[in-house]
Amino acid sequence: MLFNKRKAKKPPVIDGRLRHIAFIMDGNGRWATERGMPREYGHSHGAETFRKIGRYCASIGLQCMTVYAFSTENWKRPKREVDTIMGLLSHYIDECVRGMEQEQIHLRFIGNLEVFSPELREKMEKIDRATAHKPFLLNVAINYGGREELVHACNRLIAEGKTSVTEEDICHAIYTAGCPDPDLIVRTGGDLRTSNFLLWQSAYAEYYFTDVLWPDFSPKDVDQAISAFYARKRRYGGV
Repeated sequence: MLFNKRKAKKPPVIDGRLRHIAFIMDGNGRWATERGMPREYGHSHGAETFRKIGRYCASIGLQCMTVYAFSTENWKRPKREVDTIMGLLSHYIDECVRGMEQEQIHLRFIGNLEVFSPELREKMEKIDRATAHKPFLLNVAINYGGREELVHACNRLIAEGKTSVTEEDICHAIYTAGCPDPDLIVRTGGDLRTSNFLLWQSAYAEYYFTDVLWPDFSPKDVDQAISAFYARKRRYGGV
């Protein structure tokens, strides 16, 4: 259930059963440590993998992709490492702006963005608006936590005057509103936990765990995860 060793010979055919794939991009720091390098080195290589996997998922016919880039708990990491991640984020946005015409990706940032500088928030909002017409939605979860998202959604609904809420209300108030729930969530790096990621949205998602560290993750690994997904029967509580 957790690991699929079969090698996909060609990209799988994507159909309506798989619209949205999400990634917990784990293992950057360990990848660097294994090479005797600082953890920031792993994040730089992980950023390149993120670009590669995003383009690949867009090319094979998926509608949406969400990546767990930085959690609400990641602020506890060393300042140098956090600064590196923030620098990579800003650089990536600038790169997207330069290549906007060539890419078919709608880039959206989800999470509690209030903690970031006005300049960085403006960059995030500007690229979101400028790419909103693109067919492939790429959600970057930054300063994101599943529990915080649900608290934020409830507070938003209370502020709107709600005295009771429905599932539909919450679906419209969470950060991923308008995006289908993930069908498949892939975690790299070998750990077998969800780490506060997409708690509401993952109710019926299939999980795929792999020992491959994120900087080593390749389109072939995406194919293997998708092949494993299609080999499963999704019952949604039925038989």
